[in-house]
Amino acid sequence: MRFELYSEESDDRTVYITGNFNNWNPRDPSYQLKQLDPNNYFIEIDSKILPDIVEYKFTKGGWENVELDKYGNITPNRKARKATEKTSDSVEKWRLNWGPFKKEFFPIAEVISDEFYIPQLDRYRKVWAVLPYDYYISDKSYPVLYLQDAQNLFNEGSGYGNWEIDKKLSILAEYGRGDVIIIAIEHGSEERIKEYIFDNDNVANGSEGKKYIRFITDTLKPFVDEHYRTKKDRENTGIGGSSLGALISIYSGFLYPEVYSKLLIFSPSLWVEPNNNFPMMSFRVPFKTKIYLYGGGQEGSKMVKRIHVFEEYLKRWEKKNLFDFEFKTSINPEGTHSEFYWSQEFPRAIEWLFYDNTENPVEVKPQQQSIKN
Repeated sequence: MRFELYSEESDDRTVYITGNFNNWNPRDPSYQLKQLDPNNYFIEIDSKILPDIVEYKFTKGGWENVELDKYGNITPNRKARKATEKTSDSVEKWRLNWGPFKKEFFPIAEVISDEFYIPQLDRYRKVWAVLPYDYYISDKSYPVLYLQDAQNLFNEGSGYGNWEIDKKLSILAEYGRGDVIIIAIEHGSEERIKEYIFDNDNVANGSEGKKYIRFITDTLKPFVDEHYRTKKDRENTGIGGSSLGALISIYSGFLYPEVYSKLLIFSPSLWVEPNNNFPMMSFRVPFKTKIYLYGGGQEGSKMVKRIHVFEEYLKRWEKKNLFDFEFKTSINPEGTHSEFYWSQEFPRAIEWLFYDNTENPVEVKPQQQSIKN
């Protein structure tokens, strides 16, 4: 079957076709289109591997670079009968790194307190709530994700760039996947390493991670649950971060499995715990815990290796009935230890952790009746 594509916008990105014939893999080398000129592409696919009704979309190498209509809106899946043997399609716009972002879906970022008191550490910290765009005109209750390093999550001008979670949440909302409250805790600047190290005085002269975890769990979460419309149960509560912030989030999830069921773990600093000596309690009824693990291939020779070793430990602990894990590991061969790549991964992690399916937000398939004959 021959698929022909005319693209209004031309750039140097490779074009792929994806669909119900390749598990909706948006960057499958076997389904790369050949380019005839700056605007025209085609691919011929063996009809034997296609279902009778083919559902498909075009991407430029990922769901963050998927086709859009001329207004920048999500397009429904294309559909065609295999018996037609040939289709001709056109794409007017493409996403670029998840953009464009629609202002009407932007979340509401508000400061809970410029000086939220941390009794466990006797110090103060700025804490943010990032609320769904329609929070104040709805009566819904929402799951909550606690994230470390708020300075690097959404404010323009942060020293290392930022995750742009406000923009990414607007994309998720556009796909009907944005009903999550993010509680973002600023790091303690010079105290950051101490607070994010659980119990290793060789690394952090006087580690304070135990107290920091207790602050989020025993002090901050009850406050948030009292002042916002949250779903308070463990099924709807997650914690996460990157680097050392990811490490302290692993500890949080393992020490308080009755509180957190979802862990967002980006580029964790597992070198601090080379033997994976995470404290865990043995429960008669294991708690189901979802863990999204991400690492970049360019983060140093050991990052990806350590993540895979950690995976093996998770499987081992599961066999001992300490935990009931469900985990997804995403490795970007090009990824460096930076906010840019964590930002790229954020929508995929939210989708998988909070929406109980393995689809990326752009894999959500809008209803479409028209089938090409």
